[in-house]
Amino acid sequence: MKTQQDKKNSTGKKGKNKKKKKPLTPVDKFKIEVAKELGLWPKVKQVGWAGLSAAETGQVGGYMTRKLRKKKLKNLNEYQALQMKRQKQQ
Repeated sequence: MKTQQDKKNSTGKKGKNKKKKKPLTPVDKFKIEVAKELGLWPKVKQVGWAGLSAAETGQVGGYMTRKLRKKKLKNLNEYQALQMKRQKQQ
């Protein structure tokens, strides 16, 4: 069993040190956006990302991948259309 002294941290206060919140990266923001779209955000807020099942995390990852591919394809199509337009002008 831990004694009162064991429970104190180096500053003499009881309890754990709270971790500083790190700023969200663009990927984190995207993951949160996808979780909201899939209806998983309330569960993530309640139990954290580690509380999701493998199927749920797979849904989030798969949906993120699909969205990124669509965005990349859209950008590629726009780029190709622009290239064709430039070729016609020459």
